[in-house]
Amino acid sequence: MLYASAVTAMVVAALGVVGGVWWWLRVRRRHEIEQYAIDAEELRSLLETESKVLLFDVRLPLDLLAYSEMIPGAKRIAPKEILADPTLIPADVDAVVYCTCASEETSREIIRRALSMGFRRMKLLRGGLEGWKAKGYPVEPYKESFRLDTSV
Repeated sequence: MLYASAVTAMVVAALGVVGGVWWWLRVRRRHEIEQYAIDAEELRSLLETESKVLLFDVRLPLDLLAYSEMIPGAKRIAPKEILADPTLIPADVDAVVYCTCASEETSREIIRRALSMGFRRMKLLRGGLEGWKAKGYPVEPYKESFRLDTSV
């Protein structure tokens, strides 16, 4: 009985260590991506002062269907296409991606993939389209056709 308690205690301790390491890695990864985030005010300022900043709407098709508007000047690229080929966004110019997810998960995944390929001039819009609209900044209707492929 004493042996079983010791084994159980070791298993619980090991699970605690694994959970702690997993949590630490997740926080570290999120912090790394955070340095590539800008807020709506910064983006607005960039768009007003620099014509060389490219803006990409990387929302999932269902999000685009639900909110068929976008930030003026943005180009729509499906997340699946960018994740398959991040070179669709030029590496030698400043670029900003945005989505609709509250946690910017689609944008974060695209940034992670781009960073792994050496891209350093790409950023994500903190708060995405909703953060932009919350500041009262303009949007325009999205009228192009798109596929309802929901995979990322």
